[in-house]
Amino acid sequence: MGKSRFALLVAAILVSTSSLAAGNPPIRIGWVYALANAPALIAEKEGFYQQEGLNVELTSFGDGPVITQALAAHELDAAYIGAPPVFQWYSRGLKGQIIAKVNSGQAALLVSKNSTITHLADLKGKRIAGVKKGSGMDVLLRGLVLSQQAKLTADKDVQVLSMPAGNMVAALGQNVVDAAFTWEPFVSEAILRGDARVLLDVNQVQPDYPWYVIMALPETLKNRPDDVVKLLRAHRKAVDFINQHPQEADKIIADAFKLQAIKTVDGKTITPEALVQEARKRIHWSVSLTDQNSAFIQGLMNDSLRLGYMQQAPRLKDVVSTEWLRKAGLQP
Repeated sequence: MGKSRFALLVAAILVSTSSLAAGNPPIRIGWVYALANAPALIAEKEGFYQQEGLNVELTSFGDGPVITQALAAHELDAAYIGAPPVFQWYSRGLKGQIIAKVNSGQAALLVSKNSTITHLADLKGKRIAGVKKGSGMDVLLRGLVLSQQAKLTADKDVQVLSMPAGNMVAALGQNVVDAAFTWEPFVSEAILRGDARVLLDVNQVQPDYPWYVIMALPETLKNRPDDVVKLLRAHRKAVDFINQHPQEADKIIADAFKLQAIKTVDGKTITPEALVQEARKRIHWSVSLTDQNSAFIQGLMNDSLRLGYMQQAPRLKDVVSTEWLRKAGLQP
């Protein structure tokens, strides 16, 4: 082959590749950096996005408010995120829609191992570590846990102190707070280390409550419907992998979240994989959105409205849609 002909062939290949890339821009997915959102990283690490022919740009974020700001700035197309930020921002004009479930469970209320608190009613007059006011976990704490279960009013009967989840168990040990409302892997770390005990596992009062979900912006749903279906199918593969290959998945999750071995009070060593296994007692991964899930999300919306975190609650059917799961063949 002559040099000129070879050069033309190379140029044609480059033009073709460039056109393909231009016609298949990445779908930009953000995910809250939480153990329960493991399907996002599993889908990437196990190649499930690629198997579905999906070009993905995956970015982790520290919490729901930060990821929602990125969505509002249209720096993302979809997200693995808690349900409350979705409907709270929907009420402010960001019309994102929940299109699949990621997990059920994750939260628990902890007290120190030597605490005299044995019942929720004992929290009256006490200090509870929580996260940022208005966040999803804050809504869950103030609404379901304190108001409905403990019959206590936050900031009146109990004091809620905002702090990073990673600092909560230390705050318990130093008597800065009397209880801490946190999630995995922090719950399991405290239990296995022997620093704390569970006063209330939210699963006990609200079995299989949905927490993290997949949401997409309206322009993503309108302009990239095929990619949305591919995303959900890759998500389903990741969830199946976690549930069907627990030992392999636990190793991937432990490595991805850089979990450390734990030393117990009696000198034993707990492996990172065993930590993930303990967390599975409170986290379950699934995809479909059930009527029970929708009812729970409606309850969260009601609490957010009552707490003043929204001026007006959107309609549930506008926020939660099973249409895309049906299009992907993942829900009847």
